[in-house]
Amino acid sequence: MTDSGLFHWLWQFLSSRGGELAGIVGLSLSVSTTAVVISALLGIPLGTVLGLKKFPGRKLMMRLTYTLMSLPPVLAGLLVYLLFARSGPLGALDILFTPSVMVIAQVLLATPIITGLSAAAIAAKEKLSVDTARTLGASERQAAWVVIKEARAGILAGVMTGFGRSFGEVGAVMMVGGNVRYQTRVLTTSIVLETRQGNFEFAIVLGLILLTLSFIVSTILMRADNSKLG
Repeated sequence: MTDSGLFHWLWQFLSSRGGELAGIVGLSLSVSTTAVVISALLGIPLGTVLGLKKFPGRKLMMRLTYTLMSLPPVLAGLLVYLLFARSGPLGALDILFTPSVMVIAQVLLATPIITGLSAAAIAAKEKLSVDTARTLGASERQAAWVVIKEARAGILAGVMTGFGRSFGEVGAVMMVGGNVRYQTRVLTTSIVLETRQGNFEFAIVLGLILLTLSFIVSTILMRADNSKLG
C-alpha cells in the first residue's frame, strides 16, 4: 500500500468508526484505571503488612497470594458472574454486563499481583532499612515508612504489572461484561470480535492502540517515580 493509499484508508477508517473507537478506548482506560487504583489501595497496604510483619499464618497468606497471582482470568470471570448473576447472592444489585462488574473482575485479578510484588519488594528491603532507621533513632512507624520508600520501585513494578494484567484482560471482562457495543466493549474484546468477523485491519489498529496506551501509562508512572527520586 502506498503512502497516499494508507492515508486514504486511515481517513475512511476514522470517518466511519472513529466515534466508536473513541468510546472503546475511553471505556478501556476508565475500567482498567479504576480497577488498578482500587487494587493498589487494597494491595499495597496488605503487601506492606505481609512484607514487614511476622505473625501466625503469614506464610500461608503469602502462598495464597502467590497462587492467586496466576488466577486464570476465565475462573475469575466465572466467580464474579456467579456472584452477580440474578440467582447469585448479589444478583439484586443488577450490575452484570455493566462496566462496574468489569472493574470488579479486574480488581480480583490485579490485587494479588500488586500485593505479592509489593510484599516481595518490601521484604527484600526490610532487614537493612529497618536496622538503619532504628540506629538513627526512628520509631517503628518511621522505620516502616523508610522501608516502603526504599521498596517503591518494586511496588511501582507491581502496580504497572497489575495495570498490564487488567488492561490486557479479555476472558473475564467478556464473560461478565458481555462485550455489548457502546456499553461494555473494550479494546481486548473488540480485537477478538473483529478478528472473528475477518476485520483484520480494525483488529490490528486496536492492537496497536492497546500497546501504545500501555507504553504511555508505563512511561507516566516511571517518570512520576523518577521525579520523586530526584
